[in-house]
Amino acid sequence: MGIRRKARELAIQVLFSLDFGVHTPEQAFELICRNFSIDKKAKDFSKELVLGVWENRERIDSVINSVSKNWRLERMSRIDKSILRLATYELLFRDDIPPKVSINEAIELAKKYGNDSSYSFINGILDSIYNSIIKKGEKDEAEIQSI
Repeated sequence: MGIRRKARELAIQVLFSLDFGVHTPEQAFELICRNFSIDKKAKDFSKELVLGVWENRERIDSVINSVSKNWRLERMSRIDKSILRLATYELLFRDDIPPKVSINEAIELAKKYGNDSSYSFINGILDSIYNSIIKKGEKDEAEIQSI
C-alpha cells in the first residue's frame, strides 16, 4: 500500500473521531498516531489533509449537501461522511491531486471501511461534485460558496 493511501486511511480515522466532538483535530491526530505505527511521510500528508478538511468543513459540508438531495449529512454514517469530506476537500482545494485519483481513493476506502453500499453511494456523490463543479472549471471560491 502506498504512502498516500496510508495517509488517507489515517485521515479518515481522525476525521471519524472528530465527528464525535470530543477532541481538537490536533488532539485526535496525536491520540490515533500514538496508538498505531505510522510512517512519517504518511503522517505528514495525513495531517495536512485532516487540518485542511477541518478548516474548510463548512464549505465542504455545504457542497456535499447540495448534491446529495435525498441524504442530508446528518443522516449519513460517520465513516461515509469522513470519506466524503476528505475526497471533497481534495477535489476542491488540492490542485496537486488529480480529481480521478481522489474519487478512486475514496471508493477504495469505502470498500474497505464502509458497508456494502458505501462505495456506490460515495461514488455517486463525488461524481456529482466532479461534474457540477470541477469538470466545469468553476472551482473558485464564489462557486463553492454559492452552492
